[in-house]
Amino acid sequence: MGKLTYDSSLTADFDDRVLAHIQVVIGAKLRRGECFYFTWRDDPQGGDGRSTIWMHPSIPLAYKYFGGRSPSLNRDWIEALMLTANSSGGLQIVPEPHRLGSTSNGKDDS
Repeated sequence: MGKLTYDSSLTADFDDRVLAHIQVVIGAKLRRGECFYFTWRDDPQGGDGRSTIWMHPSIPLAYKYFGGRSPSLNRDWIEALMLTANSSGGLQIVPEPHRLGSTSNGKDDS
């Protein structure tokens, strides 16, 4: 599990694969100077609620990955996440779409 640290005070745990994809989306939006909300479901052990933060270029972010290798990126998933980020509700984690040439376990057939 990777960690997203927001403003040095809030941390949230995400699977490394999810974290890599939201990092791309967040980076693209902030690079363009766009502010937006980011909402995710909390861990069921912590109450099964949800959290929302305001993403702004002046607020420091840190990404810490558990694994040593960078996950491969799914362009379709990045586009789906970007669609949510561009909506009035802000970035929300949506399920990863299946890629052509992938098996149900997410590994390439090749």
